[in-house]
Amino acid sequence: MSGWAGGSGIDLDTPNVARVYDYYLGGAHNFQVDRRFAEKAIAMFPATRELARRNRAFLQRAVRELAGLGCEQFLDLGSGIPTAGHVHEIARRTAPRARVAYVDNEPVAVEHSRMLVGDVDGVVAVRADFTRPDEVLGHPEVRSVLDFDEPIAVLFCAALHLVPDEDDPYGLVARYRDATAPGSYLAVSHGTLDNRPDIAALVRHYARGVSNRFIVRDRAECARFFAGYDLLDPGVVFTAQWRPDEDPSENEDEEAERSGVYAGVGRKP
Repeated sequence: MSGWAGGSGIDLDTPNVARVYDYYLGGAHNFQVDRRFAEKAIAMFPATRELARRNRAFLQRAVRELAGLGCEQFLDLGSGIPTAGHVHEIARRTAPRARVAYVDNEPVAVEHSRMLVGDVDGVVAVRADFTRPDEVLGHPEVRSVLDFDEPIAVLFCAALHLVPDEDDPYGLVARYRDATAPGSYLAVSHGTLDNRPDIAALVRHYARGVSNRFIVRDRAECARFFAGYDLLDPGVVFTAQWRPDEDPSENEDEEAERSGVYAGVGRKP
């Protein structure tokens, strides 16, 4: 019996990273196969949900900060399934005219994004593969809301750790960098084993089970993504340490250093 949902291109037999992440965040856009996989991951590593939430919180803080710096255009690559605090909602609290292009190749993610933003001027949801930058950068819907002659914030949150080294993730980021105007920004969050060797079992669980590869990188490797950018303070740090809303207590700061995900934001000069 087929595990594909009609002609939608949705595989119901294999867990998908975007749908599993949605489950961690408390979303409803996932299937039984994703929930089974996620619960096994949580059993192996109980902090999994918290790490996912910290990553999402970083994205929201980064968007808020960039909107505050005057950026009014956002290209969210590997945007995933909509959940509370979407990029356009966060950005428009500070920059009411902000425009956003969400890009993902997961059918459920794109369908629900389109349902969310279908009637919102200046916001589109596009099904495309961010590892094919020409496809994304030349997409008519992306071009309909983003002006590449003006600064754009390119967001790679929990996306680049799905790109193996043989596919040249650094060249991929550089392609987007070169396509954007001076004054543009790059925001990245990326999985790591630094300070969390116990995550290795979780990474192996992902490697065996999901339809996407999952690659962890150390701090130096994550910092390489910002070649050609000037890093904003505090540089490449763990997600909870990137401009937190409140000063953490000593115990919270120690736990932040074990968050399993690096984050950083850079500006193209």
